Amino acid sequence: MKLYLRTLALALTAGIISMGCTEQEESQLDMQDAAMRSDAILDEVLRGIRPEVRWVHGFTSTGMCEVTRRRVVMTKISAERRGSLLGVVDRFWRKSGYHMTAVNNSAEFPAIYARTIDGYRMSLSIGGEGQAFFQVDTPCVRKSEVARSASPATASLDPDAEFIPRPDIHSDFWSASES
Repeated sequence: MKLYLRTLALALTAGIISMGCTEQEESQLDMQDAAMRSDAILDEVLRGIRPEVRWVHGFTSTGMCEVTRRRVVMTKISAERRGSLLGVVDRFWRKSGYHMTAVNNSAEFPAIYARTIDGYRMSLSIGGEGQAFFQVDTPCVRKSEVARSASPATASLDPDAEFIPRPDIHSDFWSASES
């Protein structure tokens, strides 16, 4: 019985691995194409936020066949305005035809998650001191080099900074308390 289960587990693992390879080989896009599509998704949603928020690029990461692009909002989002930001983005993603997949209703660190019809997964999460993080994960695509994003950030960082600091840009709307 143990040998049967081990053989079954190996067969299932091999099948799953080969399915991933087949999916990757059949993809018409490469990692750079997918990264550019991710940038377009991020650019659209950030342009749709009014009043605007200021942002910088987060780090890009790559896996075996996928890319993750990130944007970090440098506008401080007050606790009272976090729900508004999540609502604006939720409505924009729904209007864009994206499927909302999950909601984290945490009072301190809320988040929403969505998926495009072509398999891109995105999220907006609120972190410490009201910093908002956008992320897009691509579906599995052909392996390639990935260039830095060509989208110009709307906030700037100290060129010597080793990490992205907490949000430091005040907005009369987004940073306002409704006390």
